[in-house]
Amino acid sequence: MASPRIALVTCPDVLLDPDWDRDLPLAVAGLESAGADPVVVCWNDPHADWAAFDLVVIRSAWDYFKSVEEFLAWADKCAEVTTLANSTEVVRWNVDKRYLGDLSRAGVPVVETRYLAPGDAVGLPDEGEFVIKPTLGAGALFTARYPSKERETAVRQVARMHAEGMTAMVQPYMRSIDVRGERALHFAGGRFLHATRKSAVLVQGAPYDAYKFPHPQLRTWEATAAELDVAEQALAAVPGGSGLLYGRVDVVDGDDGRPRVLELELVEPHLFFYLHPASLPVFVAATVEAAVA
Repeated sequence: MASPRIALVTCPDVLLDPDWDRDLPLAVAGLESAGADPVVVCWNDPHADWAAFDLVVIRSAWDYFKSVEEFLAWADKCAEVTTLANSTEVVRWNVDKRYLGDLSRAGVPVVETRYLAPGDAVGLPDEGEFVIKPTLGAGALFTARYPSKERETAVRQVARMHAEGMTAMVQPYMRSIDVRGERALHFAGGRFLHATRKSAVLVQGAPYDAYKFPHPQLRTWEATAAELDVAEQALAAVPGGSGLLYGRVDVVDGDDGRPRVLELELVEPHLFFYLHPASLPVFVAATVEAAVA
């Protein structure tokens, strides 16, 4: 039987600076050791022959939000000629963070979120800290944390986002992040792999358009039963998500101490195999299985 050819999809920025995606060389080496033929390809490479692969895995296409319609068109075309992981249905649903509303309606505990589309009145909380972020984005760009006294600055941020066609999200700042951080639960092939914890990304006063280090003080974490339960609820509520190859569920604690979903990453999440090397063979096995199915 021929070795399954597997495309690991990235973007030009990662090729220029491989340290951006520390999972990628580990995945390549793991797949080669398992007898597969992995190839790193940019999603927008005009010369790529996607039909030549048994499986295409979106690994670190981290520039997709800059041209999301082009990216989604690529995903559709790719899925016509081979197997794409995760599926186009999942990708289309997950690139827009309005999925949090779907999860909430499905009964999943999520961080309370309001959406302000261009043309909507800019209603912001009267008291307490809050966060503004775009429904479509990455790397905490156009994301900022505000105390109530800085409402006017927040209004200007939303106005700029609306001028650029963005829909804004407004969430309460979850104060537990400053103490317990954000925890991420990672999955592959329907199995829980491991968990990580990072400190707060957002600090007061940091401009919304400034670079923010996305994973400060990253470390391993032992997921609690409550965190695992919420993560599994979220994954079970994903439309068309029964065949997910990979996923990451980011949770934070509410004021009641119970975990809530902050984000659900099903398109191109960091999986942090360099912190959890024992998880790599599980991911590799699930990927090879998907390629030969």
